[in-house]
Amino acid sequence: MRVAVVWNCDCKGVINQFGQARPEEYRPDGAFESMMAALQEGGHETLLCEGDKELLTKLERFMPPAPQIRPSGIVFNRAEGIQGDHRYSHVPAMLEMAGVPYTGSSPLGHALTHDKVLTKRLMRDCGVPTPNFRVMRLGTESTGDLRFPVVVKPRLEECSLGLQLVYEPAQLRRAVEMIVTQYAQDALVEEYIDGREIAVALLGNEELEVLPLVEHDFGDRETHLMTWEAKYVAAATPPQICPAQIETSLATVLRDISVATFRASQCRDYARVDLRIDRSGQPFVLEINAMPGLSVHSSYVLAAMTAGHSFSSLVNRILDVAHTRYYA
Repeated sequence: MRVAVVWNCDCKGVINQFGQARPEEYRPDGAFESMMAALQEGGHETLLCEGDKELLTKLERFMPPAPQIRPSGIVFNRAEGIQGDHRYSHVPAMLEMAGVPYTGSSPLGHALTHDKVLTKRLMRDCGVPTPNFRVMRLGTESTGDLRFPVVVKPRLEECSLGLQLVYEPAQLRRAVEMIVTQYAQDALVEEYIDGREIAVALLGNEELEVLPLVEHDFGDRETHLMTWEAKYVAAATPPQICPAQIETSLATVLRDISVATFRASQCRDYARVDLRIDRSGQPFVLEINAMPGLSVHSSYVLAAMTAGHSFSSLVNRILDVAHTRYYA
């Protein structure tokens, strides 16, 4: 099968540089080379291409319109977008319009999960526990019944960009002002849950496989937060424990609310849910990532390998899950 892996590494392939640019700097880490090798090992013909204004022209050459009903190829979508609102939804929307099947969530699923406030409202509506929160633009709005400390983060960003732990109102005003100024968007302010942090990797659609739970072990670190540094600076990254040592009944609850979050957020094929367990054993969903990292050091890949996958079999399994969704 022809498989085009689509990413966003070079952000120059646009008609105009206009609107909110992607704030995170993309740093190739070898994951895409490994992904291409895995797909080739699975017997697929591959192409790596940018998710920009030239994408559809390149795809039409690589997987030309087929005389039969089925398209002649599929996209393994890893595109995070270039600029504008809800940029994770841009490449899926282009593929939908052009009639090209692809892995992962739809434009709706990516837009919902990219907006942390909408995600939390969806979770709350279906009974999934999530920390109490407010949306702020000035930092002077009433915190209502929110209890300090609180976590402040941009409403629409990934990778823990702008994440801050705040202990009192004056600090909150400064934190919100920084987010509004630097990221041109509202701030999400939510109660900090002091406790264990668990990542739950999900794979599938109608029947969801919940992979072994992963714990980020903060140990005696001063700050128990998955900041940008904790995610991407090797010296600051907390160890990961998989499978996490969690009592059976609580583990069942974590799996159930993760599946409920996946469904409520309109995710497809694969995703990762991040949770906290407070000191009393109560779980809270922090957010869901509809395009979790697939580097060899990521919690998603660690969970899959603990379940018995190799990196190659995981990549090809995600592709198979998407293919089945279209053609079963």
